[in-house]
Amino acid sequence: KSEKVVGKTFDQLFEMAKGRVIMSTFSSNVHRIFQAMERGVKHNRKICIIGRSMERNIETNRALGFVDIPDKNFIEVHEINKYPDHEILIVTTGSQGETMAALNRMATDEHRHVKLKPSDTVIISASAIPGNEASVSKLMNLLIKAGVTVRYKEFSDIHVSGHAAQEEQKLILRLTQPKFFLPVHGEYNHIAKHAKTAVECGVDERNILLMSDGDQVEITPKYLKKVKTVKTGKTYIDNQNNQTIANDVVLDRQKLAEDGIINVVAKIAEKEHKLVGDPIVTTYGLIPDKEDKKFAKEIKQLLETMLMNMKKDVTPDHTFFENEIRTVIRKHVVRTKKRYPLIIPTVFLV
Repeated sequence: KSEKVVGKTFDQLFEMAKGRVIMSTFSSNVHRIFQAMERGVKHNRKICIIGRSMERNIETNRALGFVDIPDKNFIEVHEINKYPDHEILIVTTGSQGETMAALNRMATDEHRHVKLKPSDTVIISASAIPGNEASVSKLMNLLIKAGVTVRYKEFSDIHVSGHAAQEEQKLILRLTQPKFFLPVHGEYNHIAKHAKTAVECGVDERNILLMSDGDQVEITPKYLKKVKTVKTGKTYIDNQNNQTIANDVVLDRQKLAEDGIINVVAKIAEKEHKLVGDPIVTTYGLIPDKEDKKFAKEIKQLLETMLMNMKKDVTPDHTFFENEIRTVIRKHVVRTKKRYPLIIPTVFLV
């Protein structure tokens, strides 16, 4: 479908809106934004652009003459409350539920200037990018809880895809007749299908390269090949000293947060293989405080059984005992709690 059908939907939605209109789409979709702003001018609404990427794109396109709307139609965010609600159009970022985007901050009542009202109409003129479904759904829930009217998928022409259809891809491939082809847009399954389309259009399969994040490619007039891979992904920074946190440290923290920790300190008679006194058992993030004594008793019984079944002719050291304790406790906790805590046993042989 053409972008023009979205303009007709905007006409309908602006007619229905009684209060402020808040429209969110991709900041790079200038034509969509322009259509919304045209409807704003048509319905005597002042236009407020919120979101750094959108402000930058609109400013550039106005300077180049692609967005021809006079300055008098625009207002700054701090001027919104100077006008009646039915005279306001807010064009903003955040259609994908991005946490720090303007629309999400409005939905969570964290935006400094815009506080949502039940009379507001929020238009989401975008579909969820694969992988963003959960964040978009969360945004929709927040908006509905705020009491606003949300216009999204119930209007089929509120958004049209900006991506090329397969026949359009074929047209470009047949016009350009590339020797080498490197599809890069979308998830891996998308680029794999794009590569298949290229083969159908006459590109030699040996001259097509599918890449993953971090792959480096060498391109010459004679060949196209992957040369090496660089590290990609998330890098965690400690906000206290601005230094990188090692991946294994992050994994340890995640494990502690999800499954907790068990500390066991026990004295064991080296020759008799018996506990000397009660073991000291402390847990964090695994069981409620009121169950500590019961859990400590369970651990004591586990250790007594373990020691009772141990061969007497074996003379193990404290490391052996600690590994055995770790094993029996892990099995017990997995069976009873369905959790995998970090277990730290400390054994003193007497």
